[in-house]
Amino acid sequence: MLRGMDDITPTVIPVAAVNVRRPPATALALDAAWRAFAYCLHPRVIWLTLLPILLSATLLLGLAWWGWGDANTALREALENWSLSQSLLSWLDRMGWQGLRAALVPALLLILVVPLVVVLTLLLVAWMITPSVVKLVRGRRFPDLVSRYQTPVWRSVMVSLVTTVAALAALLVTLPLWLIPLFALVVPPLIWGWLTYRVMAHDTLADFATPEEQRELLERHRTTLLVMGVVCGYLGAAPAAVWALGVLAIVLAPFILVVSLWLYTLVFVFSSLWFAHFLLTALAGLRAEPLPNSPASLPPSPPSTAHD
Repeated sequence: MLRGMDDITPTVIPVAAVNVRRPPATALALDAAWRAFAYCLHPRVIWLTLLPILLSATLLLGLAWWGWGDANTALREALENWSLSQSLLSWLDRMGWQGLRAALVPALLLILVVPLVVVLTLLLVAWMITPSVVKLVRGRRFPDLVSRYQTPVWRSVMVSLVTTVAALAALLVTLPLWLIPLFALVVPPLIWGWLTYRVMAHDTLADFATPEEQRELLERHRTTLLVMGVVCGYLGAAPAAVWALGVLAIVLAPFILVVSLWLYTLVFVFSSLWFAHFLLTALAGLRAEPLPNSPASLPPSPPSTAHD
């Protein structure tokens, strides 16, 4: 299906003969979305998703095996020494909910761990899968799109780390707002959307677009990219449904973390493909535009008048 879809070579029209009209960003985003969904079924993409899952699952299961009990003990001791938590536990006892006392510590620990799992998955997909995905999309749809610049690895790592730290700080600051239903439905997806948009957009363009082209594309499509990131943020909230098993989820937390990791990986791979299709299309369109001072971009000269 993909081969028949993408092997159609678009007609190349000389720049000087074209009156450049950019298609609406919404149309580009929708076209990129269905292409990203189709590419998720590509065997190479499916294979690429296995490596971060194996690495993350090994790390998480190792931490759960060696540190889950110690983490529960440390968090329980911290809560016992905190006056506010003692007031909450006393209130639960007065309400007859003593059973929640035993589940409170593991539940709080999960609330702290799950965002770290999401961030770890996003970074692994961005660093390990996005470059291969971009090359796949470029090879199948834009074989003539040359690489004009390669961002140094250290700069890409710094952008990802700084953006991630900023997103985690925003999550911590807004954590009390999550108790309000309306804010809980809006604030976390906005933060995850901003993080996804910044990381995916940078890593997609890092090895192809010049810094000037990157700035132009991000400025031109900032709103669309942010909306795409927010949609991915809401999609990223779907794996949280596996935690609806209640107490059983706490008992099976290490294994449910692995399942959640697989679901998060699928979501972020789709996000990576979506941004790759959108931004490479936008980059090809940007390079097809005539330069500001080129003859194709200048208005036609008025006809000269002969003087006797």
